[in-house]
Amino acid sequence: MRIIELISKELNIETWQTKNTIELLLNDNTVPFISRYRKEATGNLNEEQIRKIKEKYEYYQNLEKYKTTVLKAIKEQGKLTKELEAEIKACTKLSELENIYLPFKRRKKTKADIAIENGLEPLAKMLFHKKIDFEIAASNFFNEIFNSVEKVKEGVSHIIGQWFAHDKRIRETLQNYLLNYGVLQSYKKKEFKNIKTKYEIFSDFSQRIKNIPDYRILSINRGEKEGVLKVNIKIDEKYKNKLFKLYLTKWEKNNQIILNGLEYGWKNMLFPSIVTQIRNILKEKADNRAIEIFARNLEQLLLTPPIKKKRILAIDSGYRTGCKIVALNEYGKFLENNTIYPVPPFNDYKKSEKIVLELIKKYDLNLIAIGNGTASRETQQFIVWLIKKHNLKMKYLFVNEAGASVYSASKLAKEEFPELDVTVRGAISIGRRVLDPLAEFVKIEPRSLGVGQYQHDVDQKKLKEKLDSVVEDIVNKVGVNLNTASPKLLEYVSGISPNIAKKIVMYRKKLGKFNERQELLKIKGMGKKSFQQCAGFLRILDGKNPLEMTGIHPENYETTGRLLNLFGFNVEDIKVNNEVKSVLSQIFDDEKKLEDLSKKLNVGIYTLKDLISELLNPGRDPREELPQPLLFDNILSFEDLRIGMELQGTVTNITDFGIFVDIGLKESGFIHKKFVKDTIRLNQIVNVKITSIDNELKRISLEIID
Repeated sequence: MRIIELISKELNIETWQTKNTIELLLNDNTVPFISRYRKEATGNLNEEQIRKIKEKYEYYQNLEKYKTTVLKAIKEQGKLTKELEAEIKACTKLSELENIYLPFKRRKKTKADIAIENGLEPLAKMLFHKKIDFEIAASNFFNEIFNSVEKVKEGVSHIIGQWFAHDKRIRETLQNYLLNYGVLQSYKKKEFKNIKTKYEIFSDFSQRIKNIPDYRILSINRGEKEGVLKVNIKIDEKYKNKLFKLYLTKWEKNNQIILNGLEYGWKNMLFPSIVTQIRNILKEKADNRAIEIFARNLEQLLLTPPIKKKRILAIDSGYRTGCKIVALNEYGKFLENNTIYPVPPFNDYKKSEKIVLELIKKYDLNLIAIGNGTASRETQQFIVWLIKKHNLKMKYLFVNEAGASVYSASKLAKEEFPELDVTVRGAISIGRRVLDPLAEFVKIEPRSLGVGQYQHDVDQKKLKEKLDSVVEDIVNKVGVNLNTASPKLLEYVSGISPNIAKKIVMYRKKLGKFNERQELLKIKGMGKKSFQQCAGFLRILDGKNPLEMTGIHPENYETTGRLLNLFGFNVEDIKVNNEVKSVLSQIFDDEKKLEDLSKKLNVGIYTLKDLISELLNPGRDPREELPQPLLFDNILSFEDLRIGMELQGTVTNITDFGIFVDIGLKESGFIHKKFVKDTIRLNQIVNVKITSIDNELKRISLEIID
């Protein structure tokens, strides 16, 4: 099997791109490094394409290993023919290989195996080759176990049934039939018949498999797992009969016995086995879709723009235990904490007012961040009342606190704030998510960030791998400040292990800030390979060389210097000289000038364009190009809502069935998928109109307006 050709065809890329990418991966280069700094070698493949190459290469490598195992096992049984060997070697899918191997696989002895051991296989074969009088023929195969015509007939039926159930052609055809014409049914179990559950839509459900949305599969599976639903797959009898005809002969009496075998094989082996395969295919497809959505949403969440230079009052609300409040400076440094009780059952506005005002004045706080969990809307009422009463020049915003409790109880949080209570750590996390969302989100297991659909029902290993790769890609895309990054953030930088991340922070504490990237080589364990992988993604904002604040890799410093010198500039000019930007921007969009420069500097076009892009925007943070979060100074209640009312809101979750929008209420608004454009992003500010209100269930339906 020619793996490189197969991968290239599947991904619609050139074979040289696949070959070079695999070689880079096998030489311990990370995906972010390859994508960013080896564009000439890969033909400018992005992270997703490189990861797919990696995934498919590993799949085919494992398939080749399994082929070796299968060939060895069949050979040991003395059943390996040249034709079978060629068929196995030609397999490009694991499912194909499994279907070929099935008749030879070691398994618990079946009724058919017992019949074969007792010599009935020749009689079974005879039925397909000539017309026979079965009673006479059967008498020649009697033994101690099969000592009557009926027992021999039953044994032969079992053999035929097993042949039929293990036939690769039959299995693949039935799988195709079920995927295209099969119907999935679900209904509530008897014990839930008169109990209302969240699975009412599936209490008497039937839909053709090929038309069922992926998210519906996951919902049905969850209902089945929780013991509420019973699930079946059905197919029209005509498809079964089509398969049976492939095994029937021109002799009617022979066919009567053959049909008994086919019915036995269908009911006891073939149909249940293929149904299991179909359920697994549907589950895998639905898992992949849910993981894809979660990954896309996570990517957008991690790119949430920071609100810089704000001194934060962060609030983690609660009823009986009160609201934990913390003051943070503009760098996220913890200053002070307290507890207030402005919400039920205490409703202590007076004392809460005094505490909050003192903190605001003491630390010159200018933005309030409220976690969007328990008691958040009651806290919002108190904050709006306070702002209005004292005419405070402040605004507030809601912060998605998903995962804050996970972080606050983690080992990392204990190391950061050993003296503080769990709830106070949670409030700190909420506040820091405003100042630098990415730096805070990386401290939390991605699965706990709550921006997916059915994330607890999908393959958790696959989910973790995908989400970890998203975090890695975004961290490296944004870049990391070498002098301020936490060990957890540094762990996601290409080429940096958790151990090296800790050593970097220890180095800073002991010797002060880094002045140039090369200093990293002084850290024990940081070899040349690790340095090569990580250097370009680390930023030093006030280093010796202005290029240290860019995404330009040290291996390209010399080339960058020559590029600037060609136009009469030096690296110091990129900080203050606008003429540099004027000259380089004219080159960036001129393909002829780029080609000429590429030859002069002996550097690839992709790399050259990246160098110019970085010089045009030194120290650029890609998150800053996205819209800032909505800030409020007033309040809206559910009772204020009216159909037709127009509002602004923030997209908080995107699913296959629609999107959820925070409009400043405890209840999010929902926009059905048919009204949603593909271009909608998480955190996007949208103008919406209320189309319906369900007062009983507190549901708000919206549509986007331009």
